[in-house]
Amino acid sequence: MSGESVIKHLDEVVDDFARTVPFFYEPLTRGRAITFVEQHRLNTRQRNTVLKLRVATNCPDWEVRTNILKGCTQEAIADSEYGGGKAHWEILQELGTYIDLELSEIQAAEPLKSTRLCWLAWDSLMSNTHWLEGLIANTCAERVNVPGYGLGLVREKGWFGMERERWRQLFSLTDEQLDFFSLHTEADIEHSDLGWNTVAKHATNLGMEDAVVEACRLNLVVWGQYLQGIADYGDLRD
Repeated sequence: MSGESVIKHLDEVVDDFARTVPFFYEPLTRGRAITFVEQHRLNTRQRNTVLKLRVATNCPDWEVRTNILKGCTQEAIADSEYGGGKAHWEILQELGTYIDLELSEIQAAEPLKSTRLCWLAWDSLMSNTHWLEGLIANTCAERVNVPGYGLGLVREKGWFGMERERWRQLFSLTDEQLDFFSLHTEADIEHSDLGWNTVAKHATNLGMEDAVVEACRLNLVVWGQYLQGIADYGDLRD
């Protein structure tokens, strides 16, 4: 299987995920939005200060390793390129205050049981696997933010481009208040390109074509469960 063929199969897996996850196509509600802010703030911190660093540790390629660390820094510490010097989780908690949540309420939120289970699953998929499989775990969900996968507005604008529009409609937010979704669309194209291009470069030489495609599929299964947990708890709130 050539590098181009690997990319084609990865794109097919991402497209299937983007087409079939209910969260993308069911209505956004206030309860789901609140839960997303709380859980995704925690998830961003966990993935970028724990899980992705394990992938970097396992990676023998210095350039890839430093690019992983750069992405983690943008997400967890400060993003001067896209986020005005703020970490992505900080921008997300600001979004929560724009929908009338108290900052103390956001910061006091605990991970749902479903979120904790997903962290355990990702820990297995990112800590105890070959670095190339772990790199796919870093980037496959970010790939959904790239236009061209799924249906309708998701396909046209990417996942967070779609979220930007429905958050605008539900809460009457301004472009500035919706910065979290636009910065992630831009940053995630960069981050996911790192994963896709690196896989194309290394998978064939390492004989890991099928392994990386399966790693992508498994990680997106976990992402689907993570989003379903947010939806279910959000519906209870509503």
